[in-house]
This record gives sequence, structure tokens and C-alpha cells, in this order.
Amino acid sequence: MINKNFFFKGYRSIFTHDSPAIALTCCFIAIGALFKNLGFNIQESIFSTVLTYALPGSLVMAESMLIGASLLNIFLAVWFVNARLYPMAVSLFPLMMHKSQPKWKYYFSCHFIAVSAWLIMKSNYKKIPKEHRIDYWIGIGSATVSVSVIGTLLGFSFSEYLNKDMMMGLAILNPVYFLCMMVGASRTIPVSLSVFLGTILGPLIYLFSPEWSILLAGVIGGTIAYLIGEHSVS
Repeated sequence: MINKNFFFKGYRSIFTHDSPAIALTCCFIAIGALFKNLGFNIQESIFSTVLTYALPGSLVMAESMLIGASLLNIFLAVWFVNARLYPMAVSLFPLMMHKSQPKWKYYFSCHFIAVSAWLIMKSNYKKIPKEHRIDYWIGIGSATVSVSVIGTLLGFSFSEYLNKDMMMGLAILNPVYFLCMMVGASRTIPVSLSVFLGTILGPLIYLFSPEWSILLAGVIGGTIAYLIGEHSVS
């Protein structure tokens, strides 16, 4: 079973000074208001947040429904946008694998992969004994999902007080938080350089290809940073 001590230690990480709680709550306030404007009821809004979880996936789902996309198209769109979480899982789960832990914990906790939870775990995993890191991770994931649900409830309840500009402002807080956290967590030249290049290349590529600007900026910036890092090591 889950070790309660490490689970609640992970859960309490959401209350630290560098926690994503405020940014997450603000973003899901905007999501909750958007769900209500789309005609969702409160149960459907909460279920959507719990099931989709990661913020970009929720936004893509909501926007796809808004334009009347088919269920298959919505599924594929959310699936593709959440494919970005795969590298996070690949880098994180080997740090938590331990033969004493049952496999179901790892399968279950894959759902908690998101930038917010990933950053918390990557910053603290060395302080946790390896055999209990999965319990700590489940605690972190449960906390971030709880905050997301609370934000959705608030947004749904107070949607009539939020105009379009306010919702956009709330939604953008999370990416800004992620950027600041990534810069703060950077310990190597390639990581810092990839963030810097992505920031510069994104707006430049947007002038020529708005639809592909984020993807191309990430691929180009990350590749250049990786090659420079490999060259400096060799």
C-alpha cells in the first residue's frame, strides 16, 4: 500500500513558497469558467479536470468542442498535445523505480505527469529514499489535482464575473510560472540555453508560421542546446 508519511509529505509540498498552487488555481479558474460557457454542468467540469488534468489538454479539448469538432478529432488533439509529457515520464520514472514497490503504483501515477508536479519532484527527489519516492510522487500528484479541481469549481461558480481579458490573463499565469521555475531549476548550460533559445525563436518563427511556431522553436532550440552541450562535454 501507499506509505502515508511520504504521501502526505508529497501532498504538503503544494504549500511551499515555490509551489505552483496559486498559478494552477488561477489557470483552472479560467478553465472552469470556460467549461460553464461551453454548457458543461459542475459534475462534467470536475470530471473533465480530473480526467484530462494537464492544462493544455483541457484547453484543447474545450476549444475543440467550441468549434464543434468530432469526438475522434478531440481525442486525437488532446492525445497529441499531451505527447509532450512523454519525455517527462522517461526522465522521472527511472528515479522512482524500486523492486519493493508494486507495478500498479507506477501505472496509476502516470496520470499525474504535468510540468507543475514534475518540477516539484525533480527538485526534491534526492531528499526522499528511493523505495518511497513513488509514494511521495503520488502525494504531489494528488495535491496538484486537488488544486486544479478547486480552481475549476471557483471558475465555474464565478464565471459571470470574468470577462475574456481576465480569463486570458489567468490562463497565462501558469506558463509564466513554468518558465520562471525552469530558469530557476536550470543547473546546466544546455537547459538554460534551450529555454533562452525557445524564448527568442518562438516569436520570430510566429511571424512566418503561427501554427508551428511553438513546436519548431522547441525542436530547434532544444537541438542546438543539446549539440552545444555534447560538444562542450567532449
